[in-house]
Amino acid sequence: MTDIFSPVTLGDIALANRIVMAPMTRDRAGPGDVPTDVMVDYYRQRAGAGLIVTEGTQPSPAGKGYWRTPGIHSEAQVAGWRKVADAVHEEGGKIVMQIMHVGRAAVQANKDADAETIAPSAIQCPDKIPGPDGIPVETAMPRALETSEIAAVIAEYVAAARNAIAAGLDGVELHCASGYLPMQFLSSNTNQRSDRYGGSVENRIRFVVELLEALAGAVGAGRVGFRICPGVKFNGMNDANPHETYAALLKAVDGLGLAYCHLIHIPLEGQDALDLVRANWTGAIIENGGLNLDKARAIVANRKADAVSFGYLYIANPDLVERFRVGAPLAKADRVNLYTGEGDDRKGYTDYAVLGF
Repeated sequence: MTDIFSPVTLGDIALANRIVMAPMTRDRAGPGDVPTDVMVDYYRQRAGAGLIVTEGTQPSPAGKGYWRTPGIHSEAQVAGWRKVADAVHEEGGKIVMQIMHVGRAAVQANKDADAETIAPSAIQCPDKIPGPDGIPVETAMPRALETSEIAAVIAEYVAAARNAIAAGLDGVELHCASGYLPMQFLSSNTNQRSDRYGGSVENRIRFVVELLEALAGAVGAGRVGFRICPGVKFNGMNDANPHETYAALLKAVDGLGLAYCHLIHIPLEGQDALDLVRANWTGAIIENGGLNLDKARAIVANRKADAVSFGYLYIANPDLVERFRVGAPLAKADRVNLYTGEGDDRKGYTDYAVLGF
């Protein structure tokens, strides 16, 4: 019987086990959005995962929306991520970078002064986002991209993916969820365009399809995954028919040979989201959302998904795989220091104990 501790290959990436560390924003990047030494320690500690998906990493200054998130568009950022990748590989782990362009979900004070906020349409995100002091504030009003500009945005993603591979990471994951730029193109309420990137479902999925095609062509399809969450309302999403949208998207990219589809599994009216993916996608699936050890084992054993990912549990349990393996108790996260270490970036970040200590 297939178990979460058994190896699996997702595209071109061979995993020692099927337990994935999900991407989590932790706001610890240094000046210039460069990964820091404490971030190197953080990822090294969690290298026992079959695969680590990094925190969302912006492909360009315009793609940033949150405070102290890392980038992958400068030489210094590439050098910082190389230290992270080397550390994970030294421990026998695998790591892919989640590329995250937030689009309209941005606070101007969190960005470079000259970095604009762009989106498919000039519709402001209704959800407030924390500024540099951690207090949620209104988002910036985005500028709608011109049709002629979209190719350049895709090129920024491609450059970011190439930078990630040059830094030694094993692949990239396109963030198509959480109300960020790709999802803003997908969703009918945030995409009010009248060109070939808006209107019909075929047009609304076009940006993501072209983006995944470009990423696959740049770094190899077997090193490219993508993350979706049909039906999510976060950051003002409200697609009129998520079943239609995501069925069309999955069918359109199913033949590209991509490494995996990473599903954030939330309740979806009318059809289970995992069933929706399985009905329209023949590639590997990573299941995420509300999992514990028993649920995860059942999903893999019943071949509902090829791997399972955990986010919150990895905050306080860097050795989560080993704790699962031996049935050890799980530590609880320090919620106060999820996004700040109160003057010490290690606090609530790299100061959690592992088994035997």
